[in-house]
Amino acid sequence: MKTKPAPGKKKVLIVDDHPLLRDGLSKVINQQSDLAVCGEAGDAPGGRAAVARFRPDVVIMDLTMDEGNGLDLIKDIHARQPRLPVLVLSMHHESLYAERAVRAGARGYVMKREPVGTVIAALRKVLDGHLALSEDIVSRLIDAPKRNHKAAAASPEELLSDRELEVFRLIGQGLGTRQVAARLRLATSTVESYRASIKQKLGLGGATELVARAARFVAGETGG
Repeated sequence: MKTKPAPGKKKVLIVDDHPLLRDGLSKVINQQSDLAVCGEAGDAPGGRAAVARFRPDVVIMDLTMDEGNGLDLIKDIHARQPRLPVLVLSMHHESLYAERAVRAGARGYVMKREPVGTVIAALRKVLDGHLALSEDIVSRLIDAPKRNHKAAAASPEELLSDRELEVFRLIGQGLGTRQVAARLRLATSTVESYRASIKQKLGLGGATELVARAARFVAGETGG
């Protein structure tokens, strides 16, 4: 999808795999005097193409998509266009994902449960060159160089690397090793290595414990 923003308005690209959310967010953004949606994408590959095609002033995106990984997309955008601000709009709680998103190159993080006014304010903030983050996340970022990450982790899952967390979520969604490997385009041996590392970091004894823990984690994210 491509629209032609009015002159003088900042161009916003939306990357989210839920059409209803994209449609609703587009309507709100297009009602603003200073913002307009220039394009949309439903997955990470589409997001990469849309950034090049629409040349947005800001990208607002989710982290979880049917195809591709949001953190990887942020890293790619930041590597190619480091001055292009990215605002994450996600269902995932900021305590586990916001710091990861900022390390990847995002300039802000807003949870989907926040009022739409908060989202619009965050868009304007990152467009002005500022971070759009809660005070708690800003404090964590400031303290990051001097804190013991293992001791400061609010949950054991925070100890997982970005890729380990992605594998963990897919296991929690019911995918087996081969399915995870196919989804992430990795060798099955690589996924097995990630599984072993996850079990070690979370203190899990075997595959059954891993699957159960991952399923509870995913259920907690979605409110199930």
